[in-house]
Amino acid sequence: MESSDLGENGSPQYHQANPDPMPEDAQRKERDFRKKLNREARETVSESIHKGVKLIVHRPTYVLENKQEYVSLSKELMPVIWEIARKTLPLLEHEISADFARNHYYGTKFQAESVAYRDFRSFAKKRPPTESPSLAVGLRVDESASMAAFGRLEAAKRAVLAVYEFCQICHIPILIYGDTADVSRMEQMSIFAYTDFDQPDPHDRFKLMGIRARSNNRDGLALRMMAERLASSPQQTKLLISISDGQPKAMDDYTGSYAAQDVQQTVSEYERKGIAFLAAAIGQDKEVIQQIYGKERFLDISNLNAFPAQLVRIIARHL
Repeated sequence: MESSDLGENGSPQYHQANPDPMPEDAQRKERDFRKKLNREARETVSESIHKGVKLIVHRPTYVLENKQEYVSLSKELMPVIWEIARKTLPLLEHEISADFARNHYYGTKFQAESVAYRDFRSFAKKRPPTESPSLAVGLRVDESASMAAFGRLEAAKRAVLAVYEFCQICHIPILIYGDTADVSRMEQMSIFAYTDFDQPDPHDRFKLMGIRARSNNRDGLALRMMAERLASSPQQTKLLISISDGQPKAMDDYTGSYAAQDVQQTVSEYERKGIAFLAAAIGQDKEVIQQIYGKERFLDISNLNAFPAQLVRIIARHL
């Protein structure tokens, strides 16, 4: 169940939303981006079984408590993240491009066909490595009610923070979205776009601390939306990781084999578009999640404390 905003004595709890207020232009840009995400999400699912599901994409803000929680968690996690990044960055700096730029006065490859132009530009040089790695990462977080149990939500937050900061250090474009289903009849699917590579914000790290347990989970819709966002990115390698503690289940009949088949079809469709999927299972339904995604896409999280570093190392291996 979703936590209450009332204190122990029933009085309302007051929060300071976005302690660092945005300028008016930035607020307008944010509103336009939220509308864009909503429009694109509805277009993405319009030809799927989720057509007609009342979907809303939110762009969460943050409160002072989120910022304080981030500072507390980051003190513990950042040394580990920096150590992994320290080993990864030299590999990126020495990345060699296989692409050649033609028509140079000197170079490492002679282009015989260019001699006819008699401009002495008969050589080709390897293009320098790109400024950022050719990898984009999407991290989907199941925000179903069961995530509140057995420390799963805390583990998910730690993993999300670790992935976000590692991607910032290595200049890897990152999407981090949470989702839940059946908040109300008017909002059957809720997606929370905490950070998006098309509109990054340094304050996104604080918004991630707003991830929480809410209601049900309609996995196929969330995966489809995020996979479509990744498919349109220019990077060569696109990795979509789903963190979940249970099998798909939402009203009215999105459950069992019907929901599992939807997830499988979504994975199959977007793998053909170049998206690599990984399911990180942190709950009691590990066997079911493995059956849905397949053994080759399955990550069994037995040690929740080791989860953040484990996930970061997996991303580093895709570079």
